[in-house]
Amino acid sequence: MKCLDFFLYHSTTAQKQYEALRLYFVEGVPAVEVAKKFGYTYRGFTTIVGDFIKKCKNNDTKDLYFTDKPRGRKRPDNILSAKNIILSLRQTNHSVDEIKTVLDSKGFDICAKTVYNILKEAGFKRLARRKKEITEQLQCPQIPAEKSVALSFEQPEEFKSNSAGILCLLPYIEKLGIRQIIEESHYPGTKQISPLNSILSFVGLKASNVRRYTADDIWCMDRGTGMFAGLNVLPKAAWFTSYSDRVTTDMNMFFLMKLSKKWVELGLTDDTINLDFTTIPYWGNSEHLENNWSGKRTKALASMLAVLAQDPDSGIIDYGNTNVLHKDESAVVLEFLDFYRRSAEKKDNLKYLVFDSKFTNYQNLNKLNQDNVKFITIRRRGKNIVERLENIPKSKWKTIRVEASGNKKRALSVYEEEVELQGYEGKVRQICITGHGKIKPAIIITNDFDISLEAIVRKYAKRWLIEKEISEQISFYHLNNVSSSMVIKVDFDLTMSILTHNIFRLLANDLPRYEHLSDQSLYEQFLLNSADIEINEESIIIKLKKKRNLPLLLETMEKYKDITYPWLGNKKIIIEGATHS
Repeated sequence: MKCLDFFLYHSTTAQKQYEALRLYFVEGVPAVEVAKKFGYTYRGFTTIVGDFIKKCKNNDTKDLYFTDKPRGRKRPDNILSAKNIILSLRQTNHSVDEIKTVLDSKGFDICAKTVYNILKEAGFKRLARRKKEITEQLQCPQIPAEKSVALSFEQPEEFKSNSAGILCLLPYIEKLGIRQIIEESHYPGTKQISPLNSILSFVGLKASNVRRYTADDIWCMDRGTGMFAGLNVLPKAAWFTSYSDRVTTDMNMFFLMKLSKKWVELGLTDDTINLDFTTIPYWGNSEHLENNWSGKRTKALASMLAVLAQDPDSGIIDYGNTNVLHKDESAVVLEFLDFYRRSAEKKDNLKYLVFDSKFTNYQNLNKLNQDNVKFITIRRRGKNIVERLENIPKSKWKTIRVEASGNKKRALSVYEEEVELQGYEGKVRQICITGHGKIKPAIIITNDFDISLEAIVRKYAKRWLIEKEISEQISFYHLNNVSSSMVIKVDFDLTMSILTHNIFRLLANDLPRYEHLSDQSLYEQFLLNSADIEINEESIIIKLKKKRNLPLLLETMEKYKDITYPWLGNKKIIIEGATHS
């Protein structure tokens, strides 16, 4: 650039205004001519002159036209104060949506576009698509979460949630009476967080499939997960630990009994219950514990032995207990029978108990028979029994078809006879099965001589599927994950897992052709979703992002649009699809 051009062509706004004002004040050129020469309107130039005169009177002319001010609107103070949080979260590879979730929990009214612009100005590029395993391992920087308090709904607001899909479980909690059962239970609460808020905090955390409980993780900053429990955000990890210390075994049993009665009223538990043991590893000082076999870890380890009772058709878990010792294993079936009859109004509704060969002994089978309870179980296979079965002519075996996993069926060969057992009065019906993929035949025994052969085999075939479902449930609800820094009493943790699992089953039964999905699959295909949430005077509008199975979920939620939720300000929840993905 030539030196002369610097004075003839103005590169900055400040230089242009300086030259115009100098021409007006020093050389006395009329304002009309100055405005025309420098491309101003007359009114625009006189405004500049007026502002300059005012600043001269206030002695505010230092560096006035010799520093160039940045263009554009000045950013508000709340954006400047949130900038460090935004940059620190991106440094740990969190997305714009995840950053927006944290900012909402901190009370920053900042849109996602502003977050994106700040990251762009700082030189951050767009994140590549990440696998689920990677996002689960993200660590949050040390950003203190807000204190949990009950929502007041005093004024309308909008925020974003990365775990908004679990809000689709709320209709089942309210309409089917689960809320009333929680409120009538003996679980403790505080001045700030009621028993209902407390229990729903555990359910919301488990339903979100949170696998890592680091104290400052993003789950305790998500407004949507907090709203599930009627709070601004979920409590911190230390609260969950201290709360479980106040819960007793009697509280859990009372709560499960109330739930069991509700499942019977709703027709979700039929005449058959499957019983099974599951191992829950313990990672503290294990000197007081017994060793139990863990099929998931393929070894015996110090653990708690828990029993679960599940309806084979609805998938509802009716009972759970972690206080099982080796010496008491055989009596667990009688303890469950006592639990069921104390919780059910119709004592004779339960007709069949199904369990495996190691669940109880022949003496207790005799007690069940004397108590008019039908049982279906497996007999342990001795060498002599197997040899005798192998010598039975094939012409005496019968072929039937039973359910297998994935809604499929398989053919089995069966042989029926009546036998006597040591310690059992009378005879039992024995059904031998081959063709199920095992080398040795399976031997089913029952005290029911009236039910058809096919019906007995089908009932026990469902028992094989139950083992897989229980294993999936234990994995999904992180009962035996070692990554948790949150210490929860095992019996209470199991009770909360049972409650959350049953709510998932209620949702599954509402989804045609998806009833067989595991809780993990239900979560990933339907509930794993973020949303924009709007709270107004009458309702809470949840705009879920586009997803393959979202139309079916929205159609299901339409049935519950008129329900009001007492812990959410008696507002309705309207679930709809967002216009973006």
